[in-house]
Amino acid sequence: MQEGTEDIKEIIKEDIWGSIKEFLDIGFHIGEGDKTINLTLGLLLLLTVALIGTKFLLKWLRHIITRKMEQEDKQKFTSVFKFTNYVVYLIAVLITLSAAGVDITLVITASAALFVGLGLALQELFKDVLGGIFIIIDKSLQVGDVVEVDGKVGKVFEIKLRTTRAITRDDKVLILPNHKFISDIVYNYTQNHKTTREKVDVGVAYGSDVELVTKILMQITAEQKNILKNPKPFVLFEDFGDSALLFSINFFTNDSFRDPRIKSELRYKINAKFKENNITIPFPQRDVHIIQPKP
Repeated sequence: MQEGTEDIKEIIKEDIWGSIKEFLDIGFHIGEGDKTINLTLGLLLLLTVALIGTKFLLKWLRHIITRKMEQEDKQKFTSVFKFTNYVVYLIAVLITLSAAGVDITLVITASAALFVGLGLALQELFKDVLGGIFIIIDKSLQVGDVVEVDGKVGKVFEIKLRTTRAITRDDKVLILPNHKFISDIVYNYTQNHKTTREKVDVGVAYGSDVELVTKILMQITAEQKNILKNPKPFVLFEDFGDSALLFSINFFTNDSFRDPRIKSELRYKINAKFKENNITIPFPQRDVHIIQPKP
């Protein structure tokens, strides 16, 4: 019984597996010794299986990474995944050539030099794309957010993989490279919520009735549109200035993108009300003392 089992194993090993091995060894055999290049059916079959397996693996990874994203955000990653596919396929081809006996040292050296050159030339592009990936994944910036970058305020209306576009308060399009959201200080007015606190400063002459000033400022704020009733606006007596008593109106709005217009309307009304109540808005004054030299 044992001899029969050994015979079957021998038949499988020598006949069946041997035939398969001979079939897989069919191909081109160039050169002799250590410099032989063997491009066989088995190697091509292994390359095909590796490429197919890699394709399914990349699809699975893409699904895992983008499964919680909206369809628009998923489409932004198309170019990134295509580039990744090309790199992986190139690595698989190089491994296959190396297994076939081809010396790929020169190819790797030339590729490394090429990639270093491209990396130096396109480092800003890579930083922008990396910034875009972080923005899309961690949702640190969304369409509709009001941001301030380099002193410019804009409302975001489009986020791409390399750039973010925002409309400014004077209706100009602001194109921001995405690396700025990683390396620079960016103020996001509306990331936590849409409500922001704003203020308007005003000074009145010394000797003015501060209670009347406070009452007028509160009345003007209560009547102004686009200012929220809750949280309630409030007035602060900020300081005793060089030439004026300094006050500020602090209010809340859910339209911070338009707050310059709100502030402008408040200033018009403050100026008019102060004139009605004989409250002076002073300007800086200096006393000059002339000392005559002694004869």
